[in-house]
Amino acid sequence: MNQGKDIRWRQRFQNFEKAYTVLDKTMKIISPSEIEIMAVIQAFELSFELAWKVMKDYLESEGFDPKSPRETIKHAFQVKLVEDGHVWMDALKDRNLTVHTYDEAFAKEMGLKIKNNYYPAIKCLYVKMKEWL
Repeated sequence: MNQGKDIRWRQRFQNFEKAYTVLDKTMKIISPSEIEIMAVIQAFELSFELAWKVMKDYLESEGFDPKSPRETIKHAFQVKLVEDGHVWMDALKDRNLTVHTYDEAFAKEMGLKIKNNYYPAIKCLYVKMKEWL
């Protein structure tokens, strides 16, 4: 294992953990307002971005060389770093949409997808990687 790359994923994990903590807090809002839904989406975007990057750094420390988020997710699924590759691929697609699209109906739908699908996947990754520190 490359020592520098091993340290890199651990350092990136610290930023991921901060973003995940904010996302976790937004998941506790019972009936989010429009502004709170936007906060959920923003917390998801940041958490997802750091999640795939920490996966990429970890995979590089293990000798893989993924070049993109999609490739990173595929490798992460193959080595059982993530459990449901389809959820992560959907999250990637939706994260790309959230950055470029906004209307209230879309935001509400995205808030539900984050809560029901993407947050549990991100949480699972967080718990697994936290144990490896």
